Amino acid sequence: MAPDEIPTTVKFPSRSRRGVLLGLTAPQLIVTVLTGTVLLATLMTRGIVGAVQFTPLWAVAAAIVVIRYHGRSVADWAPIAIRYWLRRTQGQLVWLARPSTRPRREGLLHLPGTAASLRAVTNPSGTIGAVHDPKAGTLTAVTRVSSRAFALLDTSTQNANVAGWGRTLAALSRSGHIRTIQVIERTVPDSGDSLQRYWAEHGHPDIPVAGPIYQDLLDAAGPAAAPHECYIAIALDLKAARRLIGQAGGGLSGAFAVLSQITGSLDQSLRGAGLVPGGWLTAQEIAATIRTAYDPHSLAALTRWSENGHAQADPAAAGPVVLVEEQTKLRTDSAHHVVYWVEQWPRTETSAGFLHQVLFASGVRRSLSLSYNPKALEAALRDVQRQKATIVADAAERVRKGQVESEADGMEYADVKTRERQLIAGHSDVDFTGLLVISADTAEELRAASASVETAAVNAGLDLRLLELQQAEAMTVAALPLARL
Repeated sequence: MAPDEIPTTVKFPSRSRRGVLLGLTAPQLIVTVLTGTVLLATLMTRGIVGAVQFTPLWAVAAAIVVIRYHGRSVADWAPIAIRYWLRRTQGQLVWLARPSTRPRREGLLHLPGTAASLRAVTNPSGTIGAVHDPKAGTLTAVTRVSSRAFALLDTSTQNANVAGWGRTLAALSRSGHIRTIQVIERTVPDSGDSLQRYWAEHGHPDIPVAGPIYQDLLDAAGPAAAPHECYIAIALDLKAARRLIGQAGGGLSGAFAVLSQITGSLDQSLRGAGLVPGGWLTAQEIAATIRTAYDPHSLAALTRWSENGHAQADPAAAGPVVLVEEQTKLRTDSAHHVVYWVEQWPRTETSAGFLHQVLFASGVRRSLSLSYNPKALEAALRDVQRQKATIVADAAERVRKGQVESEADGMEYADVKTRERQLIAGHSDVDFTGLLVISADTAEELRAASASVETAAVNAGLDLRLLELQQAEAMTVAALPLARL
């Protein structure tokens, strides 16, 4: 078999569960240090008898550090739970869009939570829109892409497309000006009208046997159709690109000039990866993409009045009319949603199309978000050295205590060494995050869809973790093409 006919396989390293120091995470370390300080002060002022009297306090502190729930200690859950409790006491779990007579800031998207300051802006020529985040200092552009079905391609073409996508990510990462790269692949509700229109224009219903069969198939499957959409969002770091922006004239116009250079080269790279760029979205199209994430059933109305066939909306109406956050799910205008985090990716060799069964789960409306955060070479190498030192120190400590060496630690050390070799060879390093949003019209349908996706994820080698107490913020990050983390 020729080398290009051997399918490309992928394997992900195990996610490290090591803490900041002595295996403790930052919240665990804070609780431990504070408890130790109080214990020392008690011993110095009240002696051993006083310390014994506070035994319940030490027991509670130990439980906070040791007891784990869903893979996290109580100390790790504490900041998340406190933020959720504060939002609840302040009435922020329910978000309502209220009409206002005050002048509105032009382009403001009116989104809930930390995305409230985001603004949709347009380049001086009026051809490309972007989302400006003044707090994070980013300018995010979004492009629509499409491709042939990956599973139907021959092996050599699949390998070429995978390699092309890797080169695309590497080129964006090495530029040093990109904060985040986000890929969103989602399904949207469809009435089946587009299929019927295409059949009416291009079909041949008068063909014996095949014509009636196709018509019956469209009549049955049309209402359940779920078109797929794919978007790529790139967030320009305005601080990192400050010199280039200044040379281009400064301000947002200069930022758009730098961004246009990146988008032009990205379009060429995408074609090399077997993708077809569908054009960079305008401010109105970005607003429509955000709007349909919160209100999926608004897609038909937003598309009906569009001149180019793509949904458009007023940025001021991009956000939800109502959002109700619960501990494990949330409700918006016309849908119920639940957000998962991909905690572990396949740790054994698997095909490059391993996500196919998750993306094409039958009868499920969902959105998969993959975020890549490029890391500078020096920072990545420092991180590798820190991980190696931690693993070696932990191994030495186990030997001193006479404990058996862990095979998991050996595999983790091998993964770190592989990563170091790849960095030395010139490869780029990124922090990779996967989020999955499942949506449905009712709570019962959401439960059924979630069960279906969880089963598909297990078969694909994914470990999904339900994001409890943080569904609203996770929805903003996962379902909207804003390249935020």
